Amino acid sequence: MRERKKSGVGGKLILALTLLFFYFPIFYIILFSFNDSRSLTRFSGFSLRWYEKMFADSTMMEAVLYTVLIAVLATAVSTVVGTITAIGLSKSNRVLSAIVERINDLPVMNPDIVTAISLLMFFSVLTVRKGFGTMLLAHIMFCIPYVMLSVTPKLRSLDPNLIEAAMDLGATTFQALTRVVVPQIRSGIVSGALIAFTMSFDDFVISYFATGNGVNNISILVYTMSKRVNPSINALSTIVILLITAALGVVNLVPVLREKHGDGVKPVNRKATAAVAGVLAAALIVTAVMGGTAKRRRERDAAEKYGSSVLKLYLPGEYLGENVISDFESQYGVSVIVENFDSNEMMYTKLQAGDSYDVLIPSDYMIERLIKGDYLQPLDKSLIPNLDNLADAVVGLDYDPDGTWSAPYFWGSVGLVYNHENVDPAVIEAEGWDILRNTDYAGRIYIYDSERDSFMMAFKALGYSMNTDDPAEIEAAYEWLRAMNNTMSPIYVTDEVIDNMMNGYQDIAVVYSGDATVILDENEDMSFFMPYEGTNIWCDAMVIPANAENPKLAHEFIKYMLSYEAAYDGSETVGYASPNAEVLEEMSTSEDLYAENEAYYPRSDGENDEMFHDNVTLQRELSKYWIRVKAEG
Repeated sequence: MRERKKSGVGGKLILALTLLFFYFPIFYIILFSFNDSRSLTRFSGFSLRWYEKMFADSTMMEAVLYTVLIAVLATAVSTVVGTITAIGLSKSNRVLSAIVERINDLPVMNPDIVTAISLLMFFSVLTVRKGFGTMLLAHIMFCIPYVMLSVTPKLRSLDPNLIEAAMDLGATTFQALTRVVVPQIRSGIVSGALIAFTMSFDDFVISYFATGNGVNNISILVYTMSKRVNPSINALSTIVILLITAALGVVNLVPVLREKHGDGVKPVNRKATAAVAGVLAAALIVTAVMGGTAKRRRERDAAEKYGSSVLKLYLPGEYLGENVISDFESQYGVSVIVENFDSNEMMYTKLQAGDSYDVLIPSDYMIERLIKGDYLQPLDKSLIPNLDNLADAVVGLDYDPDGTWSAPYFWGSVGLVYNHENVDPAVIEAEGWDILRNTDYAGRIYIYDSERDSFMMAFKALGYSMNTDDPAEIEAAYEWLRAMNNTMSPIYVTDEVIDNMMNGYQDIAVVYSGDATVILDENEDMSFFMPYEGTNIWCDAMVIPANAENPKLAHEFIKYMLSYEAAYDGSETVGYASPNAEVLEEMSTSEDLYAENEAYYPRSDGENDEMFHDNVTLQRELSKYWIRVKAEG
């Protein structure tokens, strides 16, 4: 008896720990959706600021709308098509049925990335304009197999003579299908529909490659926040969780209440409900018509002036000032479609596939590649007179010496953020990048998970150029990184380094200067240092693709982004150095801004500092070595 009790207690404990494992992250998200600070790990007080920011963020609200709309439409279409196909196959000969079922299994078994690339190439070959339609078709395509897999087992359990029996009793084929077969397989249809909705709502990989024209779902929005995670996502996730919980509650409570009260449940007054719905619908229609008329008038005027009223912008996530897009749209009477990429290479892939944008914001080395591939058109400098406002440090850079193809957007460096309470500034200044191999700090460093940046610091520590393609120097840099990996137990991170260093989880981290600006702003124990051996001084710039549909408006956008107001908003929000000389001076000298923040202003006089140049062969070689470095950890 005691053994049974112990077994029961042990089982309950395991169950409790399992539930805690599954549900603790959900509770964590809900808690931090009410956090007063930007931190994702340190709760500093109750606030609704992220809910306010979420509802004020039109991009996020559009992503929610597209996510729900596509999920509902894809579920409806795939459920109907999948169910009808499954019923048809159940009446086909075995050979045909087996062949189709094997074909149906392919999208389920195929890796998402293969399906995504296939769809990208398919739409590109057909010169289909990617957007809502292509994403919806992609979702319908991968949802149908799941519906068929849910419905088919139910059909196999039915009496094969059921339809014939119904027709013998006077039912038509359609009646036999809808009144006899469908009710019998309803549970399979509902299961398939729920799976389809979940798959569509949750999908990222296929959506990312099949979309365009600013049509993003929630997954794409979250993934492309490549610079830093927006805590508003916690608020959005909390609302989604509450809605799902409410839906599950209704689904489970309605049968119980119906069984308990029976006929005692008062019927709904349908006429009153219809009247209220009609009034609300009329109000929405009137509001939409009035707002739409004004918007169409503004867009018509803009189209006459610029040739189009829509600008397509493609840039890294979380890389805009809070009011930049809304102010530009209001000032010029246009609409801006914003799409985000998580890497320069991903952006290049979409350009190769034929996607069209009006303005891109890639990095220096990628601009070199775009120029070589004839992907860009030269800027008409007569349309951008405020190019004269650029800071000297961003004029005449190697990737575009004459500024023929690009206009700077942000610039910065790569350096070391360190806790000066635990790391002696004199030591870090003396050792530079070699501090990352000082065993006094073993297990207390973050390394950015990037072969380009990691090999840069190894090359610089060894006194080499970070653009070297000498095999012996590459091998030496590999050995430097390998020794660091094996002796220091580094933690390889990406954007989570920002929040982790703000909270002081480690003592040293390799960080981009703009992220370092934010870290130093939040934690006074942190300092920033650019090693004297040299570092990467980089620049992201605005360019106009050769296939841009609206180059005139693109020039207006570049001119606007270089203006004082837009440059100030962007630099203050994101933390990277502005190319506008006036803004740069104000940001770096004002005590209310970044005068005391050594990470904000990148140095421009480091004799060993460099920019990366485009070298695809070298990049592939470094990628192979970087995989080997981390594999040995």
